[in-house]
Amino acid sequence: MALNAFSKSRSLSRALKPGRFNPSGRSGVRAIGSCLEHSTAAAPVPEAIRVNGGLGLWGVDKEYQEYRKSVYGDVNYRALLVDAVGTLVVPSQPMAQIYRQIGEKYGVNYSENEILNRYRRAYEQPWGKSRLRYVDDGRPFWQHIVSSSTGCSDSQYFEELYNYYATDKAWHLCDPDAGEVFKALRNAGVKLAVVSNFDTRLRSVLRALDCDHWFDAVAVSAEVAAEKPNPTIFLKACDFLGVNPEDAVHVGDDRRNDIWGARDAGCDAWLWGSDVSSFKEVAQRIGVKI
Repeated sequence: MALNAFSKSRSLSRALKPGRFNPSGRSGVRAIGSCLEHSTAAAPVPEAIRVNGGLGLWGVDKEYQEYRKSVYGDVNYRALLVDAVGTLVVPSQPMAQIYRQIGEKYGVNYSENEILNRYRRAYEQPWGKSRLRYVDDGRPFWQHIVSSSTGCSDSQYFEELYNYYATDKAWHLCDPDAGEVFKALRNAGVKLAVVSNFDTRLRSVLRALDCDHWFDAVAVSAEVAAEKPNPTIFLKACDFLGVNPEDAVHVGDDRRNDIWGARDAGCDAWLWGSDVSSFKEVAQRIGVKI
């Protein structure tokens, strides 16, 4: 892509899309909402409360997509980056229910509401002096979270919980059509990567759900030493795929971590559940028919 075309594309993108320096993305009129989300456990979670921007100025957004098509052709992105928890996969049962259910035999007697509230308080606190929550397998962090949430420091209890969240019992796919869509995207030449704030169990989770083969790369914060919204993790994903950031679009459910972070890295980004609600819609916007 010519430099002047790239500059115009990036300028138009930043003008039309929200980012760190224009967090609302309203351009004076875009509506802002908020939504409360469920929590997970012994596994990375999206923000407890996040802003939901909505499609808003669909005409303006459509104009930008048409501009990309004029520059790149019908398939207007070379790569799709996908958030894991809350976008690709979701917990099969509420976190507090699992903590209490497994914990009963270890003497956990807090109610589910108490566990949830204690979990949120512990999760939101700075984790020691580290800038990363998840280092390698994340065990020290999750031991702290589990004991803070339940008042139980039994090592067997922790291991049972920790191992549960690396299995297919703990998770299911957000979109049952994801596999079909990703296959079509790859057949069209679009490269795929997961980009997630997670510990090293993420690869086990993807294998357990039989979806690891859908992706050309996986960028896990515990492995690349950078957590969203740090743009480094998105740049690493693009590097793994061999594409430039401006050739990639990221889809995730958290405005701060996914949308602002990806755009700071130079990628486009769509908010899951607002800009797009299914992977078929993602493919359509990329320019691939399903």
